[in-house]
Amino acid sequence: MKIRYNSPKRPGALWRLLTLVALGCAYGAAVLAQQTAGGTQISNTATASYDDGSGNTYNTTSLPVVVTVANVAGLAITPDGGGGSVVAGNTNASVVFTVTNTGNFSDTVTFQANGASLIVGGAISLANVTQAFVDVNGDNTFNGADVNILTNPAAVTSAAVAANGSIAVVVKYGVPSNASGSVTIQLGDTPGAGNGDNAVANLSANEVRNTTAGVNGRSEGRGNYSVTVQTDATLQTYLTAPAGPIAAGSDITYTSMHTCNTGTQTANSITLTNAPVGSKTGIFEIVPIPLQTALAAGQTFPAGTLYSNDALTVSPITATWTTAPAGALNLVKRIAFNRGATLAASGCTSDISYKVTIDVAANANIPVLAIVDSFALNSFSAQITDQSGDTVAGAGNGRADLSPAGSLPDGSNLSQPGNIDGDGVLLVTLIARLGAVLNGPSGQPGATGPTNTTNDDFTNKSVNTGIAGIPPGSNTNASGVVTFTNTVQNTGNADDIFTLSVPNYASLPSGTVLVITTPNGTVTVNAGNAAGSVAINVARGATANYTVQMTLPTNQPVLAGYDAQLRAVSANTPASNNLTIDRIWTGFVRLVKTTPAQIINGTGNGGPTDPVPGAVIVYQIAYTNVTGGNGSGSGNGLLTASNIVISENGGAGTNNWATNTTMALVPAPSDTNGGTITDGTTSGAVTAATNFLKDTVATLAPGATGTFSFRRTIK
Repeated sequence: MKIRYNSPKRPGALWRLLTLVALGCAYGAAVLAQQTAGGTQISNTATASYDDGSGNTYNTTSLPVVVTVANVAGLAITPDGGGGSVVAGNTNASVVFTVTNTGNFSDTVTFQANGASLIVGGAISLANVTQAFVDVNGDNTFNGADVNILTNPAAVTSAAVAANGSIAVVVKYGVPSNASGSVTIQLGDTPGAGNGDNAVANLSANEVRNTTAGVNGRSEGRGNYSVTVQTDATLQTYLTAPAGPIAAGSDITYTSMHTCNTGTQTANSITLTNAPVGSKTGIFEIVPIPLQTALAAGQTFPAGTLYSNDALTVSPITATWTTAPAGALNLVKRIAFNRGATLAASGCTSDISYKVTIDVAANANIPVLAIVDSFALNSFSAQITDQSGDTVAGAGNGRADLSPAGSLPDGSNLSQPGNIDGDGVLLVTLIARLGAVLNGPSGQPGATGPTNTTNDDFTNKSVNTGIAGIPPGSNTNASGVVTFTNTVQNTGNADDIFTLSVPNYASLPSGTVLVITTPNGTVTVNAGNAAGSVAINVARGATANYTVQMTLPTNQPVLAGYDAQLRAVSANTPASNNLTIDRIWTGFVRLVKTTPAQIINGTGNGGPTDPVPGAVIVYQIAYTNVTGGNGSGSGNGLLTASNIVISENGGAGTNNWATNTTMALVPAPSDTNGGTITDGTTSGAVTAATNFLKDTVATLAPGATGTFSFRRTIK
């Protein structure tokens, strides 16, 4: 089965090439599994320990001895042999050679001028070779940085190939329509028996060799390929598809689908084993419904069209077919168009169009791959013909190179004698990438803020420097540093790159510095780089964390919050962006004493509120978590105060109430939040002798408040 490409991309060929490269790498690894890279320095230093017989232990070390590993050249080329067949008249046959650097150092590979490194024979000559090149990007098409080794006027070299690494050499050729016998293609000319690899280069005019000599000189290799030429009917299927991108939920219309017999014999009917009687024989074009799509509604197809709900891993020949869709259209896995009982040489079928609908939730990372294949019987023998033009030996297995991982295998490896698996088509349509970003506190990218939107969610954190002993209304006496962790989520339909920045930097206190760190890198946002940004890669549906280290300068009001907005912008859809707020506080628990203190005078001397000896002073200390609550939002990073200890020491600092008052125990000291009040000196119960009280409160939620009260009698 030859492959015709009406699309600039060829995932099937790419997969086949990657597979061959992987095999080449495995071969090289086996050859050099124990080799050490040239230039490696092997160092050996001896050490010893000893004692002096008195229990004292000593250690000593020798000078190092260093050995540098020499470069050893090596080169291997596969395949080494052949098998399978190619049809006479095939104009797009190809073979992929894998050239492996089996040496222990990185080196380039040299190919001789004017295609001299290629030696062809049998049914073709060098004139039948249309292209030969080092396939740098693995797309099986000569373009970009690929290295031409067919019409190069001088010797050329590949890019550097790492030790045990490989490069692919693609050779495309045509087979004359009257050809017979076999086709042979050889890359390199190492003389002698065996596979011709890892031989000392003799610098002949036709060899392939490594460029740099090792201690063993240069090395050359040889690859051999041969297939048998057969004459038969040859089916080639054509299809036109839009390249996209096309939005999820929209239709893809495939047009101009038809099949031509480019061979010299008439193609005859094949039988689908499990199709309805009267509909099971004919020349069929079989269309798998691409992943992430469903057969579109409202289409009319020619009489004889069949439908199958069987998985694509089932061969289309043995799949169960019906004359109408069995159930919902999204259950249909294949459709088959019957193109008649025969197709004469040089004949073509008429054009057919069909549509599929892209799933609304389709992953835009994965393009839609359209595959169409044609099936018929050959006309002159019972021998299976592999018309793929690939290097895979065996009968009827040409479909293998249209089954890359994650695409649509159509199960077309035929096992019935006489079947022709025709020229398949694989076309790529891209799905439109739609970016959507969420950005929020750690583990909560979808958090909502007080206005119940995702643009004012927040994380509260406080500095712990510069605030000790600073009363409300005063300023910090040192700078403070806090690190926030935020989480972004990609809710779009494709992998995306988000750009993080601080759009409100100008509103922050002068001298504020933010360092944003992602797996991609770090940016410092300050007065000299207020618009700085950094990227973060996020896969479709995935989340990723980033950190923001925020440094607040000194001399800022205490018990205040400062908002840094962190904005994430989608590269796929720049209009999609989301803000989260990292809010840094200069302390967050406020203590306020009731002023003036309440006086209760029951002595009979003076008025009821006169502070005379024997009167009682009521001290009240209100404490508040100033960070506020969450409003109607959810998922925000809140600041809850824990293990709060309020100290009232009558003899500390400017306090002198320990000297001038005594403890009043009725009523006992109290806390509206149930705090534990103890004697600050003994940590025991408060007594008449207590002059130092401690009030311990387990937690204080954002916005919560409490009052600590106690009474002292004036001496």
